[in-house]
Amino acid sequence: MSTPHVLLGLLSAGPSHGYDLKKRHDERFPQARPLAYGQVYATLQRLVRDELAEVLDVEADGGPERTRYRITEAGGRKLADWLHEVAPAAPFVANDIFAKVVVAILAGPQGASGAYLQAQRAAHMARMRELTHIKTAPGAPLSSVLSADYALAHLDADLRWMESTAQRISTLEKEVRDS
Repeated sequence: MSTPHVLLGLLSAGPSHGYDLKKRHDERFPQARPLAYGQVYATLQRLVRDELAEVLDVEADGGPERTRYRITEAGGRKLADWLHEVAPAAPFVANDIFAKVVVAILAGPQGASGAYLQAQRAAHMARMRELTHIKTAPGAPLSSVLSADYALAHLDADLRWMESTAQRISTLEKEVRDS
């Protein structure tokens, strides 16, 4: 996810403080990693530097200063360009699970790769139960439901891959050890 573009998108709804942007990000993208405040403010500084956002005003109200930002015309064009880009399919898949299976074959005792797959499967199933609970909770916001659906589809694909790999693990072990 492109944090600068997401923050520009959130700013397109109207001027906002960094604190509110972080809060709205975490609400709108519930399954994404929450943004750190430092990341929000560093990104806002870069957006201002690049003239994609600007400082609207600074409020003090007897407490710490609160800066309100707004998107610029250039920021709106940059956001529109980004929204029209089709996200390319990844040319290579970085798969930690597959890497661990191969390393377990190389470095672990006989059967370590199969045991790892079983443990990983259990972890995936637990996460799928959590996501199912989130998406079926009464009154769950649609953004949470759709985010959970996306994550569930990916976890399901991983599970299917794990099942296929488990069925062929002895062949993989022989291939890895013999090469």
